[in-house]
Amino acid sequence: MSITRRHFGFGLAALGLTACSSTVPASGSSGSPGLPADLRPAPNAGYDAWVAAFRTRAEAKGISSATLRAAFRGAGYLPGVVKRDRNQTEFKRTLEDYLSIAVSDERLSKGRAAFARHGATLRALERTYGVDAEIICAVWGLESFYGERRGNVPVISATSTLAYDGRRGAFFEKQLLAALRILQNGDITPARMTGSWAGAMGHTQFIPTSYQAFAVDFTGDGRRDIWSEDPSDALASTAAYLQRNGWTRGVKWGGEAGAPGTPGGRSLQPQEGGPVFIVTGNFNAIKRYNNSDSYAIGVGHLADRIAGGGPLRASFPPDKYGLTKDDRILLQKRLTARGFDTGGADGVLGPKSRAAISAFQSSRGLPATGDPSKALLDSLN
Repeated sequence: MSITRRHFGFGLAALGLTACSSTVPASGSSGSPGLPADLRPAPNAGYDAWVAAFRTRAEAKGISSATLRAAFRGAGYLPGVVKRDRNQTEFKRTLEDYLSIAVSDERLSKGRAAFARHGATLRALERTYGVDAEIICAVWGLESFYGERRGNVPVISATSTLAYDGRRGAFFEKQLLAALRILQNGDITPARMTGSWAGAMGHTQFIPTSYQAFAVDFTGDGRRDIWSEDPSDALASTAAYLQRNGWTRGVKWGGEAGAPGTPGGRSLQPQEGGPVFIVTGNFNAIKRYNNSDSYAIGVGHLADRIAGGGPLRASFPPDKYGLTKDDRILLQKRLTARGFDTGGADGVLGPKSRAAISAFQSSRGLPATGDPSKALLDSLN
């Protein structure tokens, strides 16, 4: 069976790649602590009427009245979920920028530390499912920063809000029903069933239907607990997902063309003038998790780095402003030194860096375009 895990504003939120992300650190229990006001239940008579009608449909599909009472106790309409769903933007990054975030020094160092802590489990999963231990760890790193950013939005509230809203009502009603079946099965309590604003759950951000299809009780405690501080069940579920979506044991995902150990396969150059990659069928299995070449390369390259591999050998071309990554890092450092905070110096000119550029331009009486340039960089020298 081949099931694609649908992404819609979650997963990559952990990378800061979605402008509308509201993924918050895991709280470990209730879905309330740390949430902004618009992600807390708000009165909505239309939502209440929709829930009342939905209960009848749910009971007809085998959801018990006891499960429904427990699930909706304290649940409610979350206006911030609708806002985030409506405001999703197609945010196109170059592969160079994507990898700067996906395989940042921090994500790599934390990945190696996480692998050291959970290596026995990851190796056991490799033996069981045939998926490389480092690949499983890399998915974990991209999806939730190794469990640090699992999200604490109540899943019943989030999925019912989106089902009621109607933009993708049928899809989210299906997710809501799946979440209720998970509760009815006893895998988790309503208070602990938390995730992203769009209902993605746990260490590796499974949506409820994917959980139903692939979640694994690796610890043997009778529950498929992907929310636990112990990531074992979540990592096993990811391995099972990749295995059942075409992963071939003993075959690498691919690698940079010409690099030692890169297998044979098809050629891929996602960014013109940038590195060329050779990818195998296992690259396509990763894309079943998220249908993006950049995501699959990010997972594969992060996995290689966790395993001790080095950075890419080929360089990327200058951007459309004529700046290299080193230029952009220097620009960020110089702006910050002048008091215009860019939020860090990673060479990725996101909204905060562009706001800093605009503020600097305004301070000099220049048009506040927010666009970088060689002249701007030189003026900060």
